[in-house]
Amino acid sequence: MEQKDKRRTAIVLAAGSGRRMKSSTAKQFMLLEGKPVIWYSLQALEQSRVIDDCILVTGEEDIPYVQQEIVNRYGFSKVRAVVPGGRERYESVYHALRLMAVDDRWISNRQGYVFIHDGARPFLTEEILESVYGAVRLYGACAAAVPVKDTVKIADEKGFAVQTPDRKLVWAVQTPQVFDVSVITRAYEMLFEKSGGREEGAAVTDDAMVAEKMLGISVKLVEASYRNIKITTPEDLKTEKSLL
Repeated sequence: MEQKDKRRTAIVLAAGSGRRMKSSTAKQFMLLEGKPVIWYSLQALEQSRVIDDCILVTGEEDIPYVQQEIVNRYGFSKVRAVVPGGRERYESVYHALRLMAVDDRWISNRQGYVFIHDGARPFLTEEILESVYGAVRLYGACAAAVPVKDTVKIADEKGFAVQTPDRKLVWAVQTPQVFDVSVITRAYEMLFEKSGGREEGAAVTDDAMVAEKMLGISVKLVEASYRNIKITTPEDLKTEKSLL
């Protein structure tokens, strides 16, 4: 790896609920082989040569637990701040980006890179981090992804197939999604300038989409790993256990 240049901050999103897991415990705090799901991605970031520091975003009521039982207990020294998220993913990302923009904070990062990662994706690896880091230095905006294996159909409102895109051009997007800080911050500011971001934010599913919609930026897709799945349902947790 080349010598370090710009500061590299990770934003890890861990403010989700257990709704689709049909559990009172949020998926990122469920145990996977004896450790919370969030531990795995934080451990990858802690050991990575790519990442300088980390902002962990969680539910406001969970901050004391996360700070004591995860950050302090496991010695995650790169986690410099545990902050409350919003009701939706895009709000949580924006909260963290605003924190990075405050100059008098020791975690400020206005001119570097930001790696935005779902805490419920435990199979983050150094290989993935180095791949997206290399891409963001070239393109300014990139996202981990994998080519789809199945044929994909576009359906109408009634559930009838109306189009079959070329499978060679269809990718399943993952995280981390990585950007020049100034670029993604400007995109999120524009999102929130439009009616507080509510209408546009409701349609946002990832950070790449914010950059695409607000700035017209083309986001480079970087081939990652089919193991880098997100835990969303109980079946996903079983899959992760078998992979471990």
